[in-house]
Amino acid sequence: MVKKLILGLVLLFVSLHGEPFSKMATVEPVLVQKGDKKMWCSVCGMNLKMFYKTSYIAGDKQYCSVRCLVADMQNGDNIDLDKVKVIDAKTQQPILAKDATFVIGSDVKGTMSKVSKLAFANKAEAKEFIKAHGGKIADFNTVIQKAKESLKGDTAMVSMKKQKMMYPMGKKLLAKKCQDFNESLSNFHAINELKADIRDKKLCKDINEKQLQAVALYLWDVKRAKQDTNSSLGKIELTKDDKCPVCGMFVYKYPKWASQLVYKDGDRLSFDGVKDMMKFYFDRNKYGKYEELKKENIDKILVMDYYLQRPIDGKKAYYVIGSDVKGPMGNELIPFESEENAKTFMQDHNGKAIIPFDKITKEDVAKLDM
Repeated sequence: MVKKLILGLVLLFVSLHGEPFSKMATVEPVLVQKGDKKMWCSVCGMNLKMFYKTSYIAGDKQYCSVRCLVADMQNGDNIDLDKVKVIDAKTQQPILAKDATFVIGSDVKGTMSKVSKLAFANKAEAKEFIKAHGGKIADFNTVIQKAKESLKGDTAMVSMKKQKMMYPMGKKLLAKKCQDFNESLSNFHAINELKADIRDKKLCKDINEKQLQAVALYLWDVKRAKQDTNSSLGKIELTKDDKCPVCGMFVYKYPKWASQLVYKDGDRLSFDGVKDMMKFYFDRNKYGKYEELKKENIDKILVMDYYLQRPIDGKKAYYVIGSDVKGPMGNELIPFESEENAKTFMQDHNGKAIIPFDKITKEDVAKLDM
């Protein structure tokens, strides 16, 4: 009797709303990424077969959603939108996104977003979909704009889900079902590479796709941030007498912003932020008689990772400029050990760009005071 009742309710739902829509591939999916990482989103690690009908292709990268595509765009990835392809939700074949008709806000759950955005090769099929699932017609430009506007909120939503469910699950699985992960996580350029490594090396036993995602997310977002690959750097040692040679402020008052130039002969110069350190680095003689402290005699450059709050190698760090976070001397270059953390910070704090140390120019530094 109960089974008949459930079946009747299902049939009633289908008659009123149409057949339930699945984002999973029901044909052989087109996956363009190379190697073992090809089946996962290059930004979030989600399985592309499971979220195939909302996936996008840009060059040699594939994304589970427009949210991840836009996240890469905001992080400085040079993506030509005219060449981006999206999967047609009807035929499940790649089509040019600029030529597609989109349905926004249907009853289909969004992928990495609160609002779903599905593509169709023609408007007639999109309208037919709307009859069963609701939503509104839109073009690709509108979809991109909507994704940009909701990126911060969508990122916060995803982050909350990770904190409450995925990270605890990943930590538990790592301890119970996985071998010790000793490899430096900085060796991986993206989370899909890490997932491929875990699977191919069989580092975890008897785990399914969701569990693999949880382990990878915990390693990528949590463990990687804590992994100390710079133990030989030493500390940023400050005394109450240390003054920034650029602005004259006492550096010990601002330990979370402190940076240092450490010279081969043991001399150290402390600064109350990366901006002042770079001013000195580019033009040391402007701030006193420092002829002997030449660039070629610098042994180490130490900066404080904004999230980790520990010294990192300044020459290997990633710096966010133009954010809404201010240091002791106003606008700053905000340092991060990992590019992923720099990208997250840039999204959360309206940063303008991410610059590696060797790409910072004297002009970049000067603009921060404007």
